[in-house]
Amino acid sequence: MIRFNRAIRPFSVMSFDLDDTLYNNHPIIKAAVSAQQNYLNALPRYQEQGPQYWQQCRQLAALQQPELKDNVTQWRKHTLRLALSKLGFTEQEVALHASNAYNAFADARSNIVVSDDVLALLDNLAQHFTLIAITNGNVEIERFNLHNKFELVLQAGMHGKAKPHSTLFDKAAAHLKVTKSDILHIGDSLDTDVQGANNTGCQSVWLNDQSAKYNYKGLADVEITNIHALTHFIRS
Repeated sequence: MIRFNRAIRPFSVMSFDLDDTLYNNHPIIKAAVSAQQNYLNALPRYQEQGPQYWQQCRQLAALQQPELKDNVTQWRKHTLRLALSKLGFTEQEVALHASNAYNAFADARSNIVVSDDVLALLDNLAQHFTLIAITNGNVEIERFNLHNKFELVLQAGMHGKAKPHSTLFDKAAAHLKVTKSDILHIGDSLDTDVQGANNTGCQSVWLNDQSAKYNYKGLADVEITNIHALTHFIRS
C-alpha cells in the first residue's frame, strides 16, 4: 500500500532510518541487552540488585546529564559506570567491567543480517538517487551488510542531536549541498522520523508496518506498509 497525503516534489536524496525500517530491530536489541546482562550478572553483588536496578541507574544517569538522551551509546556507557560504582567496585574494576559489558552489548547489537531483497531494493534505488542513513541508534553499520550501501551515515550523539531535532537533517543537506526539500526521509517512527523530517523541511515517508503508538499527530507526505513500495519513485 502507498498513500499520498501531500504531493511529492522532485528529490535527489533518499534518507533512511535503520532500526525497524530496513530490518527488524526488536530481536537484535533483546539479544544485545541479554548479552550485557549475562556479563553483569556474573559479577559479585550485581545480580542480587534485581531487574529494576539497571533502569534506576539509567534514569539517574539521565538526570545527572540530560544531554545523554541524544547519545544512546554514551548513555549506556555512563549507566554502566554508575551502576558498578554504586556497588563499590574500584575505579579500575569499574573501567574494566563497564568496557567488557558494553562490548558484549555492541557485539550482539551489530549481529544483523539485512535480507537480500532489501539489499537489492537499495541497489536499485541507488541507481536513481543518492542514498544516506540518519539514525538515532547506536548500531555499528560497518560491522554488517549495510556497510557499503550509503554515501553518508549520520548518527545521533556522534553527529548531533537525536531526531526529531533538525541537526542531522541540516548536516545531511549541507554535506550533500542540496536543499532540505531535496531529501526524502523514510522511517518507521512518526515521533522521530516523520516529525523530524516535516519540521526540518525535508519530505517524509512513514513505513507503517508496526502496531506502535505515537504522540505526533502530523501526517507524513507518504505512507507505505512495505518498504518495497519505494520502487514507485523510480521513474522509467
